[in-house]
This record gives sequence, structure tokens and C-alpha cells, in this order.
Amino acid sequence: MKKLFGTDGVRGVANIYPMTSEIAMQIGRAIAFITTSMRADAGVVISASHNPFQDNGIKIFSADGYKLPDAMEAEIEDLIFSQKMAALRPVADEVGRATRIEDAAGRYIVSLKNTFPKNYVLDDFHIVLDCAHGATYRVAPHVFSELGARVTTIGATPDGKNINHECGALHPEVMAAKVKQLGADIGLALDGDGDRLIVCDEHGAIVDGDHIMAICANDLMHRRKLKKKTLVATVMSNMGLEQAMTAMGGQMVRTQVGDRYVVETMRAKGYNFGGEQSGHLVFLDHNTTGDGTLAGLQLLAIMIKKNKPLSELATIMSTYPQVLENVRMASKIAPEHIPGFPEALKQAEEKLGNRGRILVRASGTEPVIRVMTEGEDEQEIATLAHELCDVIRKADRG
Repeated sequence: MKKLFGTDGVRGVANIYPMTSEIAMQIGRAIAFITTSMRADAGVVISASHNPFQDNGIKIFSADGYKLPDAMEAEIEDLIFSQKMAALRPVADEVGRATRIEDAAGRYIVSLKNTFPKNYVLDDFHIVLDCAHGATYRVAPHVFSELGARVTTIGATPDGKNINHECGALHPEVMAAKVKQLGADIGLALDGDGDRLIVCDEHGAIVDGDHIMAICANDLMHRRKLKKKTLVATVMSNMGLEQAMTAMGGQMVRTQVGDRYVVETMRAKGYNFGGEQSGHLVFLDHNTTGDGTLAGLQLLAIMIKKNKPLSELATIMSTYPQVLENVRMASKIAPEHIPGFPEALKQAEEKLGNRGRILVRASGTEPVIRVMTEGEDEQEIATLAHELCDVIRKADRG
């Protein structure tokens, strides 16, 4: 059982363990024993991700630009909790220095624009861009406007506390309302650290990560650029995405929840595109991790190439109803150890048969069991989810 790391780095409320300055310092020291464009040994992102401002996080990237695997995270935890670093304290001229890269934003803008086809421009597009009062509030508007788009930017006045607050990829309805109000062509909503993208079409209808993956995978398939004709997604992605991939003549491989597990599978198996329903989209031909601005550019390029609005492109897949319920427990426990639950789960799966699926998993950061049901009949899967959660609640009450 990990002591610090969750599904995506170390997370917690600022100044409450483990998100304290002491732990942050120890993590930094541990990284300096473990460690591309900057030829650095490691990269660290201090991030609220898609959470409220007080819920901070530390994400670590290795020298090759990828997030650390489980084994490396375990090694860092061992260095911290075993006191192996206690005697390793640099003094005098061995103490490191901090240097600001003054042209970082410019470098990033250029790298993003280079992923967009050279012969395409966005002159005909009116884009509503929601930056979630986060990391992209300066850069993302420049990227789209420099390519010719008319950009209406919202969520771009951070004050240190409003990051992700009723805006961005977690609240795409704000962006969608603005698209409808202005008659824009598309809406793009990023999250606080800019690695997620949720969009809406010209009518204000929300288009999630699954639909974006289907659109982009189809384009890659037609260009013979989708390696092994395979899309990598997680267990949370809709059955409709899997069926869409089959209809294209491709396949979908599922991983556990977390974009880093998507990337690990892609690297291990030689795939080049994958992502999550939540909007993490990873184009390994362009980047080593999710980037919402980059994903938006790829989607816009497809719209230009096909000369079709997003509403038409999004019909590439049908969405099966999904029901997700969370049950908070008195303490953390694996679902298979809950009295009576394995039997109830087996019965529910037999009842549903091949008309749907059931996913049960424990939260990696809190004592919560998540039950997701999916199938053709929304009433049926809602009933099954509620019945399974009732079994968990009764067991928790003893």
C-alpha cells in the first residue's frame, strides 16, 4: 500500500499532511537521487489539477518526460520514510539554485502550433475558450488567436483561489452557455493544469473525452497513423466507444483509471493514442502526457479537413447510459472484502449479462467505493447500482 502517491502524484489539502512543505522538500531531495528538451534530470509540477485551490498536488516526471511508474514512486517513498537521506544534506556551494526560464511561454506556444497542419488556419472559427482560471490562462488564447481564430476567453482571471471554481472542464455548462449566447462554432474547456479537454458543439451540446477519442482515432485510422489500429482507454470509457472502434476496423484496449496507466500501456505495447472519458487525451506522436490545448488543435484540424461541424462528427459513436454512485465508508476497505458484496456483484453481473457491464473500485485517496453500471436500459442499471450500494452501506453499518 502506497503511503504518499495516489493515481496521479501526491495529492492533499495545502499545509495538511502529506501536502506540507516538509514532505515537498523530502520529495525533492529523493528525486535528486533518482533521476528533454531542457536536458533535465526530472520535472516537477505543483498543481491543483482539476480540484479546488486548496487541494494541491505534486506531479513528477522523469528525464524522458513521462510520469513515474509505480516502482519508482515506491523507491521515493522508501527514501523518505526509511531516513536513508538523513545524512545527505548539501552545504556551501553544493546547494542548488533556482533559475527562471523567461521565454518558457513562447517556447510552449511554438511547440503547440507546430502540431497543427502547416496549411491550415482557424480564420473561419469563433472559439469560446474556458481556461478554468488556471495554468493556461495566458498561453492557450494566444495559440488559437495566432492561428487566426476569433477567441472569446472566459475563466482567465486567476486570483489564487478561483481555479476550477464553477468553470473549466469540470463545469463545461458555463462554456456551452456562452457558445449558445454568442453563436460560436465550438467551445473548448480546459482544467486547472491544462491537461484535460471537454468541448461543446455549435449548439452547446457537451462532447466528452470518449467522443473526442472516437473522432481522433477515426482520423488517425484513415491516415494510417493509429499504431496497431488500437485506441487505449480506461475502464471508465463508454461501451459505445469500444463499439465505434470495432466498426472502424480497429480495437480498444482498457487500463485502470489514470492517464499514466494509459500512457504506460501505450509505451509497453507500441500504441500512440489514448485517453480518458474525463478529457485526458494523449497523442504520443506529439507529447508524453495529456495536453488539452494540443488536443483542441487536433480536433479543430479534423473539422477543417472534413469540413464538418462538431455536431456531425460526434455522431461517430452512440453513448450507452452510465450510472455512477459513490459510497463513503467508515474506513478504507477493498470491495472484495466487504461481507456479502462479492456474491451480490456476481448476481448483478449475471442478471445484466452481455447487455452491459459493472465496474466497482475503491478510491485511491479516500474511504470511498465507486460503483459504475452501464447498459442499454437506464432504469435497469440504475436499480442495479443502487442495490449494490445498499449492500455496501449495510455492511459498513455492521
